[in-house]
Amino acid sequence: MVGQPVETEIGFEFCVADFCRLVAAELKVSLSQVEGAVRLLDEGNTLPFIARYRKEATQGLDERQLRAIEDMLARARELAARKNTILKTIAEQGKLTQALRVQIEQCSDSRLLEDLYLPYRPKKKTRASMARERGLQPLADILLGQQRLSGSRREVLKAFVTSANDVADEEAAIRGACDIVAEVWAETPANRQWMVEQVQRAELVSAVKKGKAEEGRKFENYFDCREHVAKMPAHRFLAMQRGEAEGVLRLSWSMDDEAHQRQLKSRLITNPNFEFHSELEEAVTDCYKRLLRPAGENVLMQQLKEKADAEAVQVFAKNMRYLLMAAPAGPQVTIGIDPGFRTGCKVAVVDATGQFLASETIYPTPPREEKDKAAATLLRLIRDYTATLISIGNGTASRETDRFVSELIRQHNLKITKVVVNEAGASVYSASE
Repeated sequence: MVGQPVETEIGFEFCVADFCRLVAAELKVSLSQVEGAVRLLDEGNTLPFIARYRKEATQGLDERQLRAIEDMLARARELAARKNTILKTIAEQGKLTQALRVQIEQCSDSRLLEDLYLPYRPKKKTRASMARERGLQPLADILLGQQRLSGSRREVLKAFVTSANDVADEEAAIRGACDIVAEVWAETPANRQWMVEQVQRAELVSAVKKGKAEEGRKFENYFDCREHVAKMPAHRFLAMQRGEAEGVLRLSWSMDDEAHQRQLKSRLITNPNFEFHSELEEAVTDCYKRLLRPAGENVLMQQLKEKADAEAVQVFAKNMRYLLMAAPAGPQVTIGIDPGFRTGCKVAVVDATGQFLASETIYPTPPREEKDKAAATLLRLIRDYTATLISIGNGTASRETDRFVSELIRQHNLKITKVVVNEAGASVYSASE
C-alpha cells in the first residue's frame, strides 16, 4: 500500500450540521426545518406526533418529508458507525494510510465502503493468504508493478524458492504469486464495479434440476427460462429465487465471458513486453472465473433482491390500503372526529364510498371550550352532507368529545348513529404514504 500508516487518533464523528445541510439541499427545504425535525427525532418523538403536533418546530414539513429525513438520518448514522469500525480495524493492522482514511471518511455509499474495506477484512485462509505466509508477496508486487526486470525471469523466481517457506520450485513460486495478484485485482473497488456493470447486462437463466420436475410443478414456468436483468419483473425474480431455495431450480448467469476476459486483460495488463506477461494473462483468467465474476453475481443478486422486496412491499401496501379504507359500517356518509384539547378536535367527512368531502377543526373541549361554535359547525356538516354516522376516536379527550356529541344529538333530535372507535394504528397510518 502506498503511503505511511496514520498514527493519529482514529475515529469518524457523525456531523449533524453537515447532514442537515445535505438533506436540506436534497429535499429543497430550509436548513432550520431539517434541524428542527432531527432534534425532535433525536428526542424520541414519533413521526406521526411530529407531523401532527410539532408543525411549528418543523415549519410545516409534511409526512413524506419527515419520513425521508428519518430514513436518511438512520442510514447516515449506520454508515458513520460502520466507518468507525472499519477505520479502527485497519488501524489495528497498521495499514491505515492518510489516503485510505480520506477515501473511507468521504465515502457515501455503503457498498463502495465495503469494497474499500475488503482487502483488510479478516478472512478465512485463501490461496493468496497462504502464498503470503510462504513469503511470496514481494514476488506478487513485482508482477503487479509490471516493470522491466533487473535480471532474468529465472533469477527473480529462484530467489523465492526455499524449503523453509515450502516453495519447492520456480513453478510453485510463480503460481503462489499469481494467486496473490488475482486476489488483489478482485478486491480493487474499480474492478468490482466494472464486473457488476457487466453482470447487469447479462441474462438470468433458470432450469429445473434433474428429477425435480414433478414435485416442483408450481415453478413450471421457470423450468427453462431466460430473463434479461434490466427487464426482469420483480415477481419473476422472486419466484425464481423461491424455486432455487426449494431445491427445484438451478439459477445461473449467461454472459460473454470471453469478451469480458479480453476487456479485463486490457484493463489490468499494461505492459505487453513484461517478462511475466503470459503468467499475468493466466492470473486475469483465474481472477475473473474464481473471484471477480462470482463476486459481481452476488452483488447483483443482492441488489435485485432488495429491489424486488421493495416492489413487493409496495404491492402489499396498495392491497392493505384497500383493506384499511373499506367501509367498516357499510356505505354511509361518515363524520370522523379525532378528539383533542389544545389543538382542538379534527373533523373529516367522507361519502359512502370513502371519498373525502370536507374537514374542519372544532374546539368543544378545554382550554377553549367553544361549544356553541363547535355545535354549529358540526350541525352544518351533518345537514350539508346528510351524514348518518359519527365516529369518535378513543384517544385523548375522547370522553369529553363523546359527551359533547351525545348532548348535540339529544338537543337537536338528530337521526344519526354515534360510535367510539379504537385509534390504534391510526396515527401511524395517517402519517404514512
